[in-house]
Amino acid sequence: MNNTGDNLFAFGERVEGYPIRVVNERTVRAAAGLLFFPAVLSFMHSFLLANYQYTRLFVIVFLVDMTLRMLNPRYAPSMIVGGWIVRHQTPDWVGAPQKRFAWGLGLLLGLGMFYLMVMHRTMGPLNMLICGSCLLLMFFETAFGICLGCKLYNLFSREQAQFCPGGVCEVPAQRVSWGLPLPQLAVLVAFVGVGILAKGWVDRTGPLQGFDEMASPEEMGITMVSGDANKADEDRCKVPAFAKAIGHEQQWKQHNGCN
Repeated sequence: MNNTGDNLFAFGERVEGYPIRVVNERTVRAAAGLLFFPAVLSFMHSFLLANYQYTRLFVIVFLVDMTLRMLNPRYAPSMIVGGWIVRHQTPDWVGAPQKRFAWGLGLLLGLGMFYLMVMHRTMGPLNMLICGSCLLLMFFETAFGICLGCKLYNLFSREQAQFCPGGVCEVPAQRVSWGLPLPQLAVLVAFVGVGILAKGWVDRTGPLQGFDEMASPEEMGITMVSGDANKADEDRCKVPAFAKAIGHEQQWKQHNGCN
């Protein structure tokens, strides 16, 4: 039985049979997924359209959620919604100390993005590195149940992590072979081969009409004089600052059909 009568800033739950405070791993993974989805959407919106407003908004939301999570996970919005979604699943209790350490790293990354993008409205390689790190951490958490930040906990803490997902940090740890059975390896190789063949076929058949090709002004029923057309084309093909900052100027031009 877990004790929910702790003070407001108690980090984790007291559960019978566990000597340390714990959190429900199922809720943690659900919360990571709830943050990962809008993070990817805002990142791709910024990367493709050079519009960072949604990313700046997400950074604020992420920072508020992580701050509340560090004070008490029970009151973090993503944990509340995630816990409600998985409320009918049997709890999987894992150690709270290593989770707090990992979320502290996430909070630091969020503060960095808040300083760069929200307050100073700057974009560059450092932003991409921080944003990519956050996406990677959330993806591993929600997809595989692997807390990359928790793995650093043992390097900086005198006490070793306890009650990890899947029992991976328990002693003695069960050794798992990295080898793959031949049939499974053959399936993976064949799958990669099919992907390569499919890529070649898609390239040969050309773009999807009306979607992959950008319609001309004439096709959209717009009449433009020569000067206006040239000006519009120049404006459309103006490479945004973020693409120049990360060295993707040519890729951006190619993606947007600019020479």
